[in-house]
Amino acid sequence: MDGADAPARTAPRLVLVLGMLTAFAPLSTTMYVPAMPAMADDLGASASAVQLTVSGLTIGLAVGQLVAGPLSDRLGRRLPLLVGLAAYVGASLLCAWAPSTGVLVGARVLQGVAGAAGIVLGRAIVRDLHSGVAAARLFATLVLITGVTPVVAPLLGGQALLLGDWRTVFVVQAVVGTVVAVAAWRIVPETLPAHRRRPGSTLAVTRRALGLLGDRVILGCALTCGLVYAAMLTAISGAGFVFQEVYGASEQATAVLFATAAGGIVVASRAGSARVGRLGTRRLLDTGIATSVAAGVLAVLAWATGLGLVLLAPALFLGFTSHGLTLPNATAIALSDHPHVAGSASAALGTVQYALGAGAAPLAGVGGQHTAAPMVIAILLLALAAAAASRLVPAAR
Repeated sequence: MDGADAPARTAPRLVLVLGMLTAFAPLSTTMYVPAMPAMADDLGASASAVQLTVSGLTIGLAVGQLVAGPLSDRLGRRLPLLVGLAAYVGASLLCAWAPSTGVLVGARVLQGVAGAAGIVLGRAIVRDLHSGVAAARLFATLVLITGVTPVVAPLLGGQALLLGDWRTVFVVQAVVGTVVAVAAWRIVPETLPAHRRRPGSTLAVTRRALGLLGDRVILGCALTCGLVYAAMLTAISGAGFVFQEVYGASEQATAVLFATAAGGIVVASRAGSARVGRLGTRRLLDTGIATSVAAGVLAVLAWATGLGLVLLAPALFLGFTSHGLTLPNATAIALSDHPHVAGSASAALGTVQYALGAGAAPLAGVGGQHTAAPMVIAILLLALAAAAASRLVPAAR
């Protein structure tokens, strides 16, 4: 498509589909949070073993972006996107069938690899269309759409548990994936014309994507939003056990508490989109980092003072809020200098983000199912590490 087609690219229905594409990570992660304790009982697994299913997903998301992003710079956006969506549906059904924790972890890796196509290519399509503040505003809009997912997904998962066991949750994910695939096939155009594609083998293009991490700005943004995401993912992987096993909440109550906390992404995205033109991307990024640190401090206080959910629920709300501020602004900053390799740059950013999340997710369960200490301490340390990493990003862009 040429510049004359630009208005059609950002039509509301296209923005909605792009938001749905970038929502595959929270959809795949948060929908089954209420089911994790029951999953552990059914499969005879420990809390940390079940939390490896979160790590498996995020590993797949990291690897998948390294494939889909560079491949889209070579072949265009549309074909890798549609193939990835079809594969996501199949992987979700495999998760529903899994007879053991090991098979489930492997299926989750495949689910992550497939779902990564939607995430990385949604970002790349935005960068094909816009740059600078306009890109940051559209990224924030996508995060706002995506932010509804972790609010709705655990509630949907809680309702699915009323209809069947934990496997029903993955069947629902397959149905959602099918709907998004059909919508993408009908609505998403090719935004990277042939003359702008990058030649070379897929391996060479992947090496080029990893090479972008040598850029201080991309590395700083990747580490910053990756560590904030890792703190949030630690809370996601531990919240089901902490709410139910430590504080006695039911599966449905866990879903409501978690959905309420996840509303922080919606609040942050609305606020960020409205103020990015006045405050700038870097100031909003710093605000997100400070919010993440505040969430960590509050989570530790919840455990140390014995106040439990009185402080822990607001801490989780702040943790989701921080992600809603850091992700769109770090992405806009990182991609601003690389318009011709947006897929590769987006892949480099996402790979670091999900790799850090994969390593952090099991930390919440190292002390077993009956203590919140590992989860809250990990959240605080990861937030402080994000604050340190942000120093790599220039003070003003």
